[in-house]
Amino acid sequence: MRIPGFDYQRVPAHAGVTLNVAVGGTGTPVVLLHGFPQTHLMWRHVAADLASDHTVICPDLRGYGDSDKPADTGETYAKRTMAADVVAVARALGHERFALAGHDRGALVAIRAGLDHPDAVTHLASLDVLPTLDMWDVLRGTTAAVGFHLYLMAQPPGLPETLIGAAPDAFFGHFLDLWARDPEAIPPDVRAAYLAESRGAVTSIVADYRASATVDVEHDLADRQAGDQLRMPVTVLQQDWGAALGYDAEAVWRAWAPDLNHVTVSCGHFMAEEAPAEVIKHLRELLGR
Repeated sequence: MRIPGFDYQRVPAHAGVTLNVAVGGTGTPVVLLHGFPQTHLMWRHVAADLASDHTVICPDLRGYGDSDKPADTGETYAKRTMAADVVAVARALGHERFALAGHDRGALVAIRAGLDHPDAVTHLASLDVLPTLDMWDVLRGTTAAVGFHLYLMAQPPGLPETLIGAAPDAFFGHFLDLWARDPEAIPPDVRAAYLAESRGAVTSIVADYRASATVDVEHDLADRQAGDQLRMPVTVLQQDWGAALGYDAEAVWRAWAPDLNHVTVSCGHFMAEEAPAEVIKHLRELLGR
């Protein structure tokens, strides 16, 4: 499936990887990064609106959708590597500087891009995720059960891929069903597309998650110890995780992003599909800062 009115290209990224990228509109560039278990298609509503006055770039992350899925060599799916993909794709399309928004896994890539490439990222939005290091810090006790998949895919290669590969539709479909408050936000044809793409990407999706329990933690910890922060305007849209898990979500984010607008939203996890008007509103406010 495609976003209507967008052109599709195979664009060279980092270290020989090529990404599937949808591009639409004209104006200052905005890059939108998807989450799990989705593809660039999750931005279809938001992208169509922003394309009225921006160049909107929607890639499938490496390992997802129709983008390349290289074998993991340890840092192949580190968010640092995936962030380098984003910068390379933007440059290949003629943009040295761009605004960046990410949801879920894409938000982790966006955060890393903001930390590693502050001269390239002008504005940054994160939808419904915590920075990797903080995510592991807040998951504890029985509340950590909501993140069982994080622990499963953190295991060494072999077991996670075997278990998930034995019933991929049941595994990925579980999250599409559980995390959406409005089931109609992901219609049957879109759900089927997500499942089909995920079914063919089990190994690379697990590698992406495994990186978040290993090398991504190392990179975040090094930044925290060095006092590195996101220097651009940042907007965070988040469900009320703090109340549920017992921490101050805004305080966690402010430690990383001094110029922060932290917004609690009332929809489910798949914000860009469940509440596109609210997401568009806050992204446009961010772009005006």
